[in-house]
Amino acid sequence: MTNTATGHPRVLRTIADVRALPPRPRAVVMTMGALHEGHLSLMRAARELVGAQGDVLVTIFVNPLQFGAGEDFDRYPRQLQADLDACATVGVDAVFAPSGAQMYPAGAPQTRVESGAAGLGLEADSRPGHFSGMLTVVLKLLAITAPDVALFGEKDYQQLVLIRTMVADFNLPIDVVGVATDREPDGVARSSRNVYLSADDRQRAAAIPRALAAARKAGATGADATGILDAAGAELAELDIDYLALRAPDLGPAPNRGEARLLVAVRLGSTRLLDNCAVTVGTP
Repeated sequence: MTNTATGHPRVLRTIADVRALPPRPRAVVMTMGALHEGHLSLMRAARELVGAQGDVLVTIFVNPLQFGAGEDFDRYPRQLQADLDACATVGVDAVFAPSGAQMYPAGAPQTRVESGAAGLGLEADSRPGHFSGMLTVVLKLLAITAPDVALFGEKDYQQLVLIRTMVADFNLPIDVVGVATDREPDGVARSSRNVYLSADDRQRAAAIPRALAAARKAGATGADATGILDAAGAELAELDIDYLALRAPDLGPAPNRGEARLLVAVRLGSTRLLDNCAVTVGTP
């Protein structure tokens, strides 16, 4: 399916183009563009899952539904040619890059997906309406691309949990795979929003992976939930913390013992960064 003349993935602009693709095993990676190494790690994982005989399809669409008032929809980077070049380096077969009119021909959709209990708190407190917009476009893109497997990064952990829940609730025959967060050499999670950080804020962001490491260490030595949160919070003391929370892996209440998830969001200047990690509670 790749354009053999250029070595670049085929660019699909319409839903009809996507639905005309041959019926081979298909993995989809959904993005809003401004691709970085973290996105490429998802595409490599997609290729491993479908093999040489399958197709890796990447979607690039900056979805207006998931941006709230005052957020960065207008300044979100749009660089399709650079994104196509990046996709070519990892052997992506096709890129679906629709217009807003193609995705929402009648304007904002009247029917939207609501996130339910797992969509309460954390990101929802700072970004009301975000998850409804995200789930709505993901459901549309799953319906359009009809993949066997869809891959999402663990960095946006609440999003991953919600997508898995939606796919299960609607009995969609799609395997949702979470891929470990790709990180910079200092441990900071790769994100399209990192480009907005000043040099000083970028250095300060290294406190986030230190906080995750401190939480894991505390959990490994038998700390309870309070001890884990205190260990992480000490590393973040100089940052503007939006939230620091310990939850069960499904985002329910944190267990007294066993596997849990630490989730953090901080503000550095006008930029908001997310991260998370698995921890154990009370089990040395």
